[in-house]
Amino acid sequence: MSVLTRWDPFREFSTMQERMNRMNRLFRESYIPEGPEEALTTTSFAPPVDIYEDEHTITLKLEVPGIDEKDIDVRIESNTLTVHGERKIEKEEKEENFRRIERQYGSFTRSFTLPSSVDTGQVSAHYDRGVLKVHLAKKAEAKPKQIKVNVGSEKTLEGKVQSKAA
Repeated sequence: MSVLTRWDPFREFSTMQERMNRMNRLFRESYIPEGPEEALTTTSFAPPVDIYEDEHTITLKLEVPGIDEKDIDVRIESNTLTVHGERKIEKEEKEENFRRIERQYGSFTRSFTLPSSVDTGQVSAHYDRGVLKVHLAKKAEAKPKQIKVNVGSEKTLEGKVQSKAA
C-alpha cells in the first residue's frame, strides 16, 4: 500500500532553519570562553509580538517574561518604533547541574516602521506580568469620520443651506 503525502515547501525551509541554528550554536560554542553551557543560554532572541488596530489606536503586545521593566527600552526615531531589552542570567553562588536549558537569555531588539497615521507624541507603554503593551494613538485626521446622509432632493437641501446663510 502506498501513502501519498502533500509536499509542503515551507517544511523544507523550517528544517533548513533548524539545521542552520544548530550549526550556528556549535560554531559559537567553540569560540566562547565561558563554555558551551553559557553559549546555549546567551543567544539573542526575538520575543513574539501581536499587533492589532482599531479606529483610535494601534497596539503592540510583546511577550517578555522574566525581564525587569528597567531592562526594557522603547523609543521612536524617524518613524520607527524600537523595543530593546535584555533577559539576564541569574548567577547564584551554588553550583547547579543543568540537564537542559530551554529558556533564552541575552538581548533582543524589535523594530517596527510606523504608518503615517500614528501620532508619535501620543505613545504609551505598560508592562504587566511579562507582557509589554505599546499603545500608539492615531492622528485625528487619520480617524474615520461618519458622514450623515441626508434624504431629499439636492435642490431642497441647497435651498435650506442658502436660506440659513442669508
